[in-house]
Amino acid sequence: MLHLVTGGSASGKSAYGEQAVQKAGTPFCYYLATMHPWGEEGQARAARHRRQRAGKGFITIEAYRCLEQVVLQPRQALQRDKAVLVECMSNLVANELFEGGGSDREILRRIEHGICHLLDSAETVVVVTNEVFSDGVAYEAGTMRYIRLLGQANQRLAVLADKVTEVVYGIATERKAGAFGLAKEGK
Repeated sequence: MLHLVTGGSASGKSAYGEQAVQKAGTPFCYYLATMHPWGEEGQARAARHRRQRAGKGFITIEAYRCLEQVVLQPRQALQRDKAVLVECMSNLVANELFEGGGSDREILRRIEHGICHLLDSAETVVVVTNEVFSDGVAYEAGTMRYIRLLGQANQRLAVLADKVTEVVYGIATERKAGAFGLAKEGK
């Protein structure tokens, strides 16, 4: 099952995503951290996130790009024994754009292949993403490309997803529920 969780900054979407993975009831819960901890501020933020996850049973994997290369251990565990939280899509898109490069089509294909790889490896995949499209501000070309790519990635994931949840002020609203996604059939 693919579950997309979206919301604005500090909306509670990350906590909701963590809870969704824990509720999956699998023995192995993975936290794929996509934020590069650049500089002192980034290191401090990553350390704070690790402390917040402490004791919650997550196996943390730093995965800044190329999710199709992520190997979930133990390999002998069954797919149904694993749940994955990808935190978060906005960092992954930035990393694929600015570090991986390529055309928009190539970047979106890498992201989609990575998510499909995780779906082949785990019973439940929860992807947290940001809603950054409502401010109405025009940015420079590189930033606008990033915003457009994140929007396109979110739209593709929403189509694939079995469930889409928007979190606003800590309140979760289901935007898509049930087994309507394509995640299980052919990807």
